[in-house]
Amino acid sequence: MSHEKLILPKIVSQAEWRAAREELLVKEKELTRARDRLNAERRRLPMVEVEEDYMFEGPEGTASLPDLFESRRQLIVYHFMFDPSWDAGCRSCSAWVDQIARGHLQHLHARETTLALVSRAPLIKIDPFKKRMGWTIPWYSSYDSDFNYDYHVTLNEAVVPIEYNYRTKAQHVQAGTSYYVDGKQPIELPGLSCFLRDGDTVFHTYSTYGRGGETVGGASYFLDLTALGRQEEWEEPKGRTTGRAAQAGSARIPYPDEYEVQNQSVRRKLSMMGSSNDR
Repeated sequence: MSHEKLILPKIVSQAEWRAAREELLVKEKELTRARDRLNAERRRLPMVEVEEDYMFEGPEGTASLPDLFESRRQLIVYHFMFDPSWDAGCRSCSAWVDQIARGHLQHLHARETTLALVSRAPLIKIDPFKKRMGWTIPWYSSYDSDFNYDYHVTLNEAVVPIEYNYRTKAQHVQAGTSYYVDGKQPIELPGLSCFLRDGDTVFHTYSTYGRGGETVGGASYFLDLTALGRQEEWEEPKGRTTGRAAQAGSARIPYPDEYEVQNQSVRRKLSMMGSSNDR
């Protein structure tokens, strides 16, 4: 989409902008307080003991679920979409993880919390992809366990009844979200699961799916502060999409290591345009 077709914000005086901003600030503060209350309710959720003896394959060999904690009290698992038949991980998952994996995980570690990735792909596929992305975040394979099925991020009716984001397949159809459960099975889907360790006992405290992963922030929340937003087709107001941004879940989303290639291509085009204008 060209810039001429963009529907930009209304131009007003500084005083009018200030009045509108202060009106929005009231709602933002309401949202902040509501989010604080919601977080408190989340912390008050009960927990359930994990009785299954899940085993994973990691960089140091076979690991149990308690091993994934790395001796800390809490564990956050990002269910990274990587089917055993794929040669590379999910593009959207890669974009999400890249915003964290290059950051400061020690801030989580300082609060007795470990963040790890778990995928159904075997380690022989995970390791080369992880190296290609330049990540050091712990990443484990659940290939020979029921972990992905039990936490409803791999959907296969031949293994367990389909459930995603606490809805059955029929409920997704009724709610208009059947896109989560349609397609050839097994279906890989994203999610976040939280665990708490008390001695040698592990408890499952929380899981979120779908857009729930956005709540940890990242680029999406930065873009939400801007006039053009995320530039997704579902966003309001309409007409704010430049056409350059790949939609969520799109095959056009670059892998993190492909951004520099794209940037070099853009710089070459701009350089050629500049040279042409000099003639």
